[in-house]
Amino acid sequence: MKIDIRGLSEDQIIEFFEKKGFDSYRGRQVYEWIWRKSCYSFDEMTNISKDLRDVLDNHFVINHIQVDKIQKSFDGTIKNAVKLHDDHTVESVLIPTDDRTTACVSSQVGCSLDCKFCATSKLKRMRNLNPDEIYDQVVTINDQSLKYFNRPLSNIVYMGMGEPLMNYNNLIKSIEKISSDKGLNMSQKRIVVSTSGIPKMIKKLADENLKVNLALSLHSAIEETRNKIMPFSKKFSLEEIKNSLIYWYSKTKRKITFEYIVWKDINDSIEHINALVNYCKSIPSKVNLIEYNSIGDQNFESANQNMINLYKELLEKNKITVTVRRSRGKDIDAACGQLANK
Repeated sequence: MKIDIRGLSEDQIIEFFEKKGFDSYRGRQVYEWIWRKSCYSFDEMTNISKDLRDVLDNHFVINHIQVDKIQKSFDGTIKNAVKLHDDHTVESVLIPTDDRTTACVSSQVGCSLDCKFCATSKLKRMRNLNPDEIYDQVVTINDQSLKYFNRPLSNIVYMGMGEPLMNYNNLIKSIEKISSDKGLNMSQKRIVVSTSGIPKMIKKLADENLKVNLALSLHSAIEETRNKIMPFSKKFSLEEIKNSLIYWYSKTKRKITFEYIVWKDINDSIEHINALVNYCKSIPSKVNLIEYNSIGDQNFESANQNMINLYKELLEKNKITVTVRRSRGKDIDAACGQLANK
């Protein structure tokens, strides 16, 4: 059975060619084709002889993704249904604004967690994505950004389907490939890893000496409320999460972003605002207040604008940076929490 050549390191590819009697520099050429040039076919490797391409074809495959369907929103957002080599599908999103283009990429087929307000959590986790499958999503969205907006991709968020920290090794490998000068050469400072909060893995990520940013889906700083809307969080107390975030900041000196949705009759009260303010004060952080995107569950309804304004006012009064985020791509189910392969 042929193996995917992108599962090999540059050294392993060089070693393969040397054993076959070819010059070692051929391995470096092939590595450049598959990563820096994002080549999906051995036939495209034009500076390599036909004999050598045949050797590659006899031993290896390139299991690249294919965009099965594209949907475009009235606001410019583009959602891709991405077909994987084993016929599983994930979704990725291009989010354009006036000054940037962001790729929202998936890390798992389905999801390992059970957040009640998120459509992806209703899907069974089938498997983790490989580093190259994450990488391919970024390449695809960069191509779309150039085609439709005449500018390259500027930012990447691991906020699509799945919990990135539950696919840890492949997450790290994909970041290394994306940021390497032998890959896409994108700055790690423009990458955000979003997690629902797994303390042990947050600490592990802090130890990697990467320059990525961290976002945490908080949604309530009151334990009982958070456990109801995100049942898996019963395993990880808010205190444990806080300690891991303090550790993150001590190692990286990079502020945490709290992602926070305000729902009617769930967390739209002064008690919840005060709890959030106190939580933020214990960790260098900022808050994104996110518009709720309906997934058809009657239990979740966006709070009224007055309450969202009050959150903003009291956070700012306590010198906590806060941004109110408007959803993008709602009309094509591409907004935060809506990805579910409809």
